[in-house]
Amino acid sequence: MEIAVAVIVVMTLVGLMFGLVLAFANKKFYIEVNPLIHIVEDILPKGQCGACGYAGCMAYAEAVVINADVPPNLCVPGKAAIAKMVAELTGKVADKMEPKVAFVKCAGSVDKAAKAYEYKGVQDCVAATLLQGGPKGCKHGCLGFGTCVKNCPFDAMTMSDSGLPIIDNEKCTGCGKCKTVCPKQVIELVPIGIPVAMNCNSKDKGVITRKLCKVGCIGCGICVKNCPHGAIKIESNLAVVDNEICVSLCSESTCLYKCPTGAIKNSIEKIDKNKSSTIAAESYKNKTLAN
Repeated sequence: MEIAVAVIVVMTLVGLMFGLVLAFANKKFYIEVNPLIHIVEDILPKGQCGACGYAGCMAYAEAVVINADVPPNLCVPGKAAIAKMVAELTGKVADKMEPKVAFVKCAGSVDKAAKAYEYKGVQDCVAATLLQGGPKGCKHGCLGFGTCVKNCPFDAMTMSDSGLPIIDNEKCTGCGKCKTVCPKQVIELVPIGIPVAMNCNSKDKGVITRKLCKVGCIGCGICVKNCPHGAIKIESNLAVVDNEICVSLCSESTCLYKCPTGAIKNSIEKIDKNKSSTIAAESYKNKTLAN
């Protein structure tokens, strides 16, 4: 009994000693954090998407406040509204940002695309790709297991019954998280308001694509011949649209009506991507100034 009491006393004394040492060290080596870092971090969307190039919102807030070379417009989800707020808080100038949204370059739904085999494994696109490139006949198309949906930090994606992800353009911030996790590189970021977009990702020759997908691009070049502005070209058997030329010059999407497979998708509607961010940013700014 005496031994047990002695052990408890010794452990208590050791604990107190270490506690005093840690308290002293904390006070001795304390580094004061610039309060502006927390102010900037609070107005960021908190998606932790990493689109800014930093490991989360706090890391970007610290960098943009401390480093004069870090621009205030790196927060892609925040768009121009948040960039303006960060610029005002840090005394920097925010360059104009081009709003973008995610776009799925595949229309090969379950009723239009052929299967290579029946897959019974983990319902994840990355896992499925490890088995002969996935169960889809077209090895360039969307596998439909929703890895992009699960990784969207803003709930802007859902899976349809047809086996393809659906993007809510009102919620999509263009952070690119879905793009980075897609093993087939089916998702790309496109400017809001583009007249047309290529709804296929296949690099196979036309004869192969026809067998695997009813709506795939066969690289026939008809769209190229019918584009008066030279905004479309064929690369690796796939029609590629130059969004910059298309947005600035196209007034009538002739390629839509000429495409024999319908692989070219109609325009993505323009939406107000800054409205919600503006409201949140201004609300926080007014509260901060009031305090």
